[in-house]
Amino acid sequence: MDAGATINAVRDQTETERDRLGSDKVLIAATDATLETEVVLTTAATRESGLADALGQWAAEADSDVATQFEGAAEAAAERADRIDVDAGDPDGFIDHLETVSGTARRVGAGLIAAPLVADRFYLQVVSFFINEADEQRADTFREIRREASALDDGETALGHLSESERETAAAAATEAVGAAYDDYAETLEAMGLDPKPVC
Repeated sequence: MDAGATINAVRDQTETERDRLGSDKVLIAATDATLETEVVLTTAATRESGLADALGQWAAEADSDVATQFEGAAEAAAERADRIDVDAGDPDGFIDHLETVSGTARRVGAGLIAAPLVADRFYLQVVSFFINEADEQRADTFREIRREASALDDGETALGHLSESERETAAAAATEAVGAAYDDYAETLEAMGLDPKPVC
């Protein structure tokens, strides 16, 4: 598989989890059911700050070819955290998972493929939250943040530096990381007595 096919394979493998991570329950789980502006902002800043920290550490530890993508993605996440402009809180389950990932190929999958796929779903609901709050300025800000955070350019470039077997390792790690984000979401909702599965 080339880089594009690797990303498409991850999308196919994680379709159900990503659909559920894009539901209106995702902010209930992420904020412990405290749907207030400051809490939503803190949750978003925490994700970006935690991602920036993980990617920055990986950049320092990676070989030169992939280090550039980690470094660029870390700087972009830090810039998004600055734009959100609130203090970060305690890391969530997805960021905790990233901190356990080792090996360049697995880190490419988790940090440069899974993280944007998860961010796309999360920020969909952040935008919706601010639309519902009639805060069009913040909704516009998070539309832009969603567009940037969900971009897969760094991941596709990094995959291009890997061998085919390493791309398979990256795909498996990306699928696992999306699964970790979903498991955190589902377990949090279940602890609240809510069903993470959509009601049909």
